[in-house]
Amino acid sequence: MADTEFPGWHGTTIIGVRKGGKVVIAGDGQVSLGQTVIKGTARKVRRLSPGGFDVVAGFAGSTADAFTLLERLETKLEATPGQLARASVELAKDWRTDKYLQKLEAMLIVTDGKDLFVITGAGDVLEPEHDVTAIGSGGNFALAAARGLMESDLDAEGVARKAMAIAADICVYTNGNLTVEEISQ
Repeated sequence: MADTEFPGWHGTTIIGVRKGGKVVIAGDGQVSLGQTVIKGTARKVRRLSPGGFDVVAGFAGSTADAFTLLERLETKLEATPGQLARASVELAKDWRTDKYLQKLEAMLIVTDGKDLFVITGAGDVLEPEHDVTAIGSGGNFALAAARGLMESDLDAEGVARKAMAIAADICVYTNGNLTVEEISQ
């Protein structure tokens, strides 16, 4: 669709930071439709516990699509307990090949405290370099800020919060209303 037909959804910045034996995923709360803020308190970071195995996930993109993917990921994790990498690859394979899933417009950052991945609809399961990754409209701003902060005395949560604050100052589709989830290795 052309931009003139539908204004498009924007309004997410999600960051994942691994530092000092902890992994933090943080996400802002803004959802925008075109140039209008629809909601400022959305919760785009979730803790999943399939079979008692904790995973933290953050999503960017269409909310309904992201929830569909999170449900699929939870099913994959139940089938492969404790194997986030395998469950992520299986989800990415399904997402790439299933005609229904191919239409979903979202991205995920997931972690079990040990592994940290970005999962995309192109079939990618990416492990970030430098222990930092970010997605969404302000993702590049948050990523650059976090990379610069990794050598500071800040812990994983401090890096994530400061990087998100910088992204919120730059990206009009990102706000400072954060949801932060931490998980240890």
